Amino acid sequence: MGRIFEVRKASMFARYDRMAKQFSRIGKEIAIAVKKGGPDAANNPMLRRVMQNAKSVNMPKDRVEAAIKNALGKDTTNYEEVLYEGYAPHGIALLVVTATDNTTRTVANVRSHFNKGGGSLGNSGSVAFLFRQLGVFKLKSEGVNIEDMELELIDFGLEELGEDSEGNVIVRCTFTDFGNMQKALEEKGITPISSEIEWLPSNTVQITDEQSEDVFKLIERLEQDDDVQHVFHNMG
Repeated sequence: MGRIFEVRKASMFARYDRMAKQFSRIGKEIAIAVKKGGPDAANNPMLRRVMQNAKSVNMPKDRVEAAIKNALGKDTTNYEEVLYEGYAPHGIALLVVTATDNTTRTVANVRSHFNKGGGSLGNSGSVAFLFRQLGVFKLKSEGVNIEDMELELIDFGLEELGEDSEGNVIVRCTFTDFGNMQKALEEKGITPISSEIEWLPSNTVQITDEQSEDVFKLIERLEQDDDVQHVFHNMG
């Protein structure tokens, strides 16, 4: 029984750590959104997007409201989004999206993670050309006709339309059309489960399962860093 309890306890702590990381990421995105467009979600599409994502990870409403209020304070931390590029072991390209109030600290930490994980941090532009920056909207499938939706959204920058492994509808658009797509969905009365700006690889690299473990170890190391928001790769 003691061993089972320890396994359950470890699993519980892992869930708490994952939730804490998600809440921290959303909190930083709220701060950036409020600084850029103000605290009124009705007039700030970026803030609306982040608030939808907060709901998708079950972030309590009072925490969201507190994050918005804190972003308006004079002594609030000013975060900026910084993209780092590099290679993991076995030639796998990585893009690391950060939200930081100290770029000197962040670049030093990211470089250390790459070095200790058997990879190498590159210069700006060394990896990004291997990816496409897209807006990705996840929608509930109930009441959605894929063919009709494709026709309705093609004029708003639709690039790809499909379903994920859980049966949700995935809408992808060009980065520059993110706002247009967000507005189009809102006008149709569709509230996304989540909406993100993602970097998707133009082509993927096939490696063995054993090699992929080396890559995932580095990704996990990066994702545990407080300044890191997302890590994208081009593994097949």
